[in-house]
Order: sequence, then structure tokens, then C-alpha cells
Amino acid sequence: MASPALISDTDQWKALQAHVGAIHKTHLRDLMTDADRCKAMTAEFEGVYLDYSRQQATTETIDKLFKLAEAAKLKEKIDKMFKGEKINTTENRSVLHVALRAPRDAVINSDGVNVVPEVWAVKDKIKQFSETFRSGSWVGATGKPLTNVVSVGIGGSFLGPLFVHTALQTDPEAAEAAKGRQLRFLANVDPVDVARSIKDLDPATTLVVVVSKTFTTAETMLNARTIKEWIVSSLGPQAVSKHMIAVSTNLKLVKEFGIDPNNAFAFWDWVGGRYSVCSAVGVLPLSLQYGFPIVQKFLEGASSIDNHVHTSSFEKNIPVLLGLLSVWNVSFLGYPARAILPYCQALEKLAPHIQQLSMESNGKGVSIDGVRLPFEAGEIDFGEPGTNGQHSFYQLIHQGRVIPCDFIGVIKSQQPVYLKGETVSNHDELMSNFFAQPDALAYGKTPEQLHSEKVPENLIPHKTFQGNRPSLSFLLSSLSAYEIGQLLSIYEHRIAVQGFIWGINSFDQWGVELGKSLASTVRKQLHASRMEGKPVEGFNPSSASLLTRFLAVKPSTPYDTTVLPKV
Repeated sequence: MASPALISDTDQWKALQAHVGAIHKTHLRDLMTDADRCKAMTAEFEGVYLDYSRQQATTETIDKLFKLAEAAKLKEKIDKMFKGEKINTTENRSVLHVALRAPRDAVINSDGVNVVPEVWAVKDKIKQFSETFRSGSWVGATGKPLTNVVSVGIGGSFLGPLFVHTALQTDPEAAEAAKGRQLRFLANVDPVDVARSIKDLDPATTLVVVVSKTFTTAETMLNARTIKEWIVSSLGPQAVSKHMIAVSTNLKLVKEFGIDPNNAFAFWDWVGGRYSVCSAVGVLPLSLQYGFPIVQKFLEGASSIDNHVHTSSFEKNIPVLLGLLSVWNVSFLGYPARAILPYCQALEKLAPHIQQLSMESNGKGVSIDGVRLPFEAGEIDFGEPGTNGQHSFYQLIHQGRVIPCDFIGVIKSQQPVYLKGETVSNHDELMSNFFAQPDALAYGKTPEQLHSEKVPENLIPHKTFQGNRPSLSFLLSSLSAYEIGQLLSIYEHRIAVQGFIWGINSFDQWGVELGKSLASTVRKQLHASRMEGKPVEGFNPSSASLLTRFLAVKPSTPYDTTVLPKV
């Protein structure tokens, strides 16, 4: 008998649907009294501790989710990914970001060829180049060493590396290695982003890394040409080869741009942009800032989780457990969002990265076979570090919509502070909130409790917290490069697990194409109107009106001369 076309056709999916009613009859304040259940709903691997006992789930729920994983052939799909099979079927590609951090002696094939030696060849090249750069041996057009790096790229070429950079900035070892250096990212084609990225920088001491696989990405290449003009206008055209390098596979266009092809660093079509931080996309700029040895520790942390997800039993497999619980929350309990709440300011750029990683991967409406999904898939991801988020959107989380939360805490702060005479250290003050918030969401506060506290009757409804709001808690031993790699890999695999269960392709992104193609039409119209005075034609009435209003105002830059930011 043929397998069902959709996971929702299986008996295991239907069993979970039937189970929802039993869960709705429970409350977390009751479930949390069961010590055996709380103990069972934990997992630990290499200093990463997960407690998911505050999920709206029982051990029976978890058992049913494991059966769903079996029906979805989750283990088989994970194996196929690690074997390099072309699981990205719409683009006929392998999905091998795990190869980017694999040990040198690993064997991971794509099209019958072990890609690991290729990966290490690029990493060895990055190591050598970054050592030359950081030693001062690589000098710019004026003979000065280069100490500033601007990485030009968008999407996955920006969000992942920025997350890692921000997390490393206050790590003592990384901060020491980065002394006297700056790393900035230029992503948005908005000229304001250009202005910010080069503010107070000297072209004579700046190296630009242009990140574009094809060297044709519209926003990235316009930004690259703008930064090139900034360099050339100050140092002359001969400076480009000394002040610009590339992460690309299109060596022809790299050379035409003026960059020495020997200073181009490769990556492969089996690396999706949002999964590319462990390729030259992230490893090159991060190595220039922090040195390759620190970046290698980050890669080793990610690799440790790769091994964990591939070899551990599902019962103690952190990414698998997380992925299954997300499917449960989204597709069965009907919670469309997820809040990512790191109680660690160094992780402030985690949520923006996961937004892309998750929503671009799993924001799909059809199965991998092109069948329209009769259930909801994908999540709306957002977040902010605690305790900032508590003073921003926690009101809604506590008394408005139910939004499952990921709480992320770190046992040892990167920058410990204690003031003599204070009740607790600054980090313990932070962590007091980390431990309190999940219980506040789970237990809530009842009218009876409020009456016992003699709260005025008219305020009882306003001060009542329903509770029964799911969350899970990560506790990391510390936050060095290694743990940052672990955390990245946990989320990458969690998102892949969700997609494998839902039966969608988490590794393509056709949804980003339509807007880009329409923008091309608008671009032609803007050029025709600005340069030839042609009227707006071929647009719907609303768009035509907006464009006409935009074009009616004289542009802030003339179209007959180059204008660069004035900051």
C-alpha cells in the first residue's frame, strides 16, 4: 500500500488531533506538580540543558509525537541529509551545511564526491589569508595595515554572521583577539545603511568583503559598487585589488569587478544562504576580526550538535524534541508564533537570524510534492533579550495571545559584575527573571489568590493571569565560541526537523522571488521617468498613484554625477 501523500493523512497525525481535547482539560499548574513528568521532560548534551516540562504536553503526548516522527520517516530523512542525497528536490540539490563544520577526516558525499576536502581547502585558505591580514603583512594602497572590515551581503550573508559577531564581541578571548579592529556589515540597499557602515572609517585602512555567490545579487552589487566608489574616490582605481575581496563562485565577474580572483573564497550550491554562516560567508569576515582559531571553535560547537542530532536517540535528542514540540504547538494547538528570549545581551541578534532561518525555511503552503497543505506549517518568530523584552511585549505574552516561548540562559556571564553590598550580582539579577518568567507563564495568578491579597474587586479581572502558557528553557554552561556554534546548530536542526515532519521543503525559498521580479519592472519605470521624463504606465491605479507622487518630488541626488554619503 502506498504511503499517504500528506503526513496529516496518517493515523499518527489523527491520534494527536484526538489527543488535543485531553490536553485542553489540563493546566500547567497541575502538570508541574508531577515530579516524574518534570524529570522526564529534560535532555542534556555537552553542557546544553533543555527543560521542556512547561510545554502543554504529557508523556503520552511525547510518545505520540515520536510515533508521528516514525510515520514521517524522520530518521531516514535526517540520514539522507547527512549522506548528501538531493533532498532539496525543487532545486535538485544536496543540503550539506553539516559538511561545513565536519572534521577534516569525515566523508560526506554530494554527487558521489566527498566534499569535506573541498571545504577544508577553503578553510585553510581563509586561515592563511586571515593570518596574513591580521599580522599586518597585508597592506593597503598607501602601505598601511588594514584594521577595518566591511562585509557586504544580504539575507543569510548578513544575519548569521552578524549574530555570531555580536555574540563574540564580549567573550573575553574573542574580545582580546579583536582589539584594535572593527567588523561592520552592510546589507540594506538603503543609502543610510551605506552611510552607517562607513562612518568614521578610513578607506586606507579598510578591507571590503563582497559576499554574493553569483556576484549578481541586485542589492549587494549596488552596495559593492558604492563602496568601491568610496575607495576609488579616495585611493584611486588601483586600490581595489588591495581593499576588496570576495566570497563568490563567479570568478569571471569577480575579476571584471576589479577583485583579484585569487582573493575570492568559494562556497557551494548545496549551502543555502540562511545556512551559510559556517561557510566562507561567515568564516572569512569573522576570522579577519577574531582569528581563525576562535572561529574554528565555533565550527566545532556546531559540529558537536550535528553529531548529536544524527546519532542520539530521539528521546534525548535536543533538536528532534524541539522540532516535534514546535509541530505540536503550531499544527495541533494552533499557536502560530514563537518568542525567542535569550537572557543574555550577547545573543541580541539571535532572534533576527532565526526569523530568516525559520520563516524562509518553513514558510511554505505546499508539501515537497506540491500538494496544498490542509494544516498550518511554519512559525512567526520574533524576540528580544531579557529583561528588555519584559518591558516591551511580555504584556501580550502573559495576558493576551498565547505564544510559546524559548527562554535561553547562561550560567556564567561573559562579563561578570558585582557591586559590594548588593543583594546579588548583575548576572544573578538577570537570571532571577530567567527562572521566574516561565513559572509566571505556566502558573498564572488566580482570582482567589488576588482576593487573599485583598486586591480591590474592580482590579481582579485586570490582575488575573490565566497561566497555562507554554515555554521551554535552555541553560548553557557559558557562552564562548563553542556554545555559540552549538546554539546555532540546535536551531538549524530543529527547523529542519519541523520541515521533515510537515513534509515540506525547508531548503528552497521561492517566496522571495516574486517581489524581486516586480521590483525590476519598477526600477525600469523609475529610470525612464527620471532620465527621459516618461509618465508612469502599466501599473494598477494604486501603484501608479504612489509612483507618481514619489516622482513628483525632485530627487535628492542628481542623476548626472556620483554622490556618496556625507557622514
